[in-house]
Amino acid sequence: MDFPKIPIGEGVEQLERWMKTYFGGLFDLIRTVIGWMVANIEYVLTLLPPIILIVLLALLSWRMVGWKFSIFTLIGLLLIDNLGFWELSMQSLSLVLTASILSIVIGIPIGIGCAKSSMFRSIMTPVLDFMQTMPAFVYLLPAVSFFSLGVVPGVIASIIFAIPPTIRLTTLGIRQVPAELVEAADAFGSTPAQKLFKLQLPMAMPTIMAGINQTIMLSLSMVVIASMIGAQGIGSYVYRAVTQANTGIGFEAGIAIVIMAILLDRLTQHVFKTKNKAN
Repeated sequence: MDFPKIPIGEGVEQLERWMKTYFGGLFDLIRTVIGWMVANIEYVLTLLPPIILIVLLALLSWRMVGWKFSIFTLIGLLLIDNLGFWELSMQSLSLVLTASILSIVIGIPIGIGCAKSSMFRSIMTPVLDFMQTMPAFVYLLPAVSFFSLGVVPGVIASIIFAIPPTIRLTTLGIRQVPAELVEAADAFGSTPAQKLFKLQLPMAMPTIMAGINQTIMLSLSMVVIASMIGAQGIGSYVYRAVTQANTGIGFEAGIAIVIMAILLDRLTQHVFKTKNKAN
């Protein structure tokens, strides 16, 4: 006996049309804000000549990580510039930074809410599971439908794909704060806001930073996928190399992405360590 197909796809398309009809103005506002963020971050990254920015990043790496990583930073960025991918890399980096900033701004408050409310956490957990297991390519479809082609849908898809680690690890970090310390804060008459900002968030910061690090890495992994819907940057070269079976260009672009990934990973890992040393 054949059962009729459940019209999930038709329902999704109807929901999409309804949202475009009643929330079109909101989507236009989001597109404008994200486009403005990407454009301004790219402007800042390309404001200085490449060699000056490379030296500054090498000095930053020396200050935060060490002289060995500073040498790697210098050589790696000079290689990106030598291969002719500097401008494209800055375009991709602006997309990654925009998606990461928005993921952090949205994800940390949601993570705090999940830590404070069991009901909210039980609602968000399957949503996060869905976001992490759904193929990344699927996110491109509604993003393009609501925001057209270009860098904005790429940022939106990156946020959806990359935000779960920030939410999950913010929740985990706050929930792992020892109950004895929370009880002591209550005994001294701390308000919920004081308890959150002076006790729970500082103690949860290493875990939260681990989530932020994962979010940045996942955002970078979306660079090539975002190029499929018109996002400019080094991902477009990788995508073009795949479609044209051009192994050489693809390998060179891949090296540039790997260098950026290592830089972002190491620097974000040492942000909290540097803060602790300063304190």
